[in-house]
Amino acid sequence: MKLSPLLILCLAACHCVPMAMADEPPTAAELAAKLNAAVLDNASTVRLKMDIFPSAGAEKVVLQLKVNARRTKAATDVHYEVLWPKDRKEGSFVLRKAAGQSATGAVFHPPDSVKPLTPSQLQEGIFGSDLAYEDVADNYFAWERQEIVGGETVNRVPCQILESRPGKGDQSGYSRVRTWIDVRRMVPLKVEKYGANGQLVRRITITLVGKDDLNRAIPANFTVERPGRESRTILEGSNIKHGVTLADADFSPAILRAGAATNSQPE
Repeated sequence: MKLSPLLILCLAACHCVPMAMADEPPTAAELAAKLNAAVLDNASTVRLKMDIFPSAGAEKVVLQLKVNARRTKAATDVHYEVLWPKDRKEGSFVLRKAAGQSATGAVFHPPDSVKPLTPSQLQEGIFGSDLAYEDVADNYFAWERQEIVGGETVNRVPCQILESRPGKGDQSGYSRVRTWIDVRRMVPLKVEKYGANGQLVRRITITLVGKDDLNRAIPANFTVERPGRESRTILEGSNIKHGVTLADADFSPAILRAGAATNSQPE
């Protein structure tokens, strides 16, 4: 079974845990708290296959990625590294989002340049995909304002729609996020993200739900689309591992040069 951490991901932010059904449906605060606790799963590593479809008729781009992540209440750190093809090392990056602060990070540019990510780049797609830098670090389940705004069936599964909005202490490029949650398995099946102007910016559709190494239901495969654009990105995860040892150095800008030097050596 192929697995992913995300919405690591986004997506980081769609790790899920089982929850017994009660007589009364869970409140918005209860839903958000359960999902937030699952996102904060400490250190993990995962392999991702990313298929980027730039537009109708354009050639598909395929990338194999390694993602190291460390997600705690204090901060989220991620390191995305291109493993294949080796001539696509550009774009490997590290990102940090401390609680209540905007994300910061750095991107590797061959042959040996590491440049900081600017605030305006956070909504740009990683590796030219439809998934933004901010998507892989934001945890909207921890935002101050949570509300159930309705219910809808997704792929024959009844879902509660949780709307998350940032409060005064939350920093995000999104004004609100709606998540369609399968409450029985406590797993998101669809996510919609809205920009500061209130328009829909990104839609994430989970196409496969699997189990991770902790036996939790998680989105395994998902598709990212931007309304009004022909492009789409499909991600498939595998070999997720928790409990790995990761230090601050594994998320420093220096790790980008070190990884590029290692991968450039002849086999």
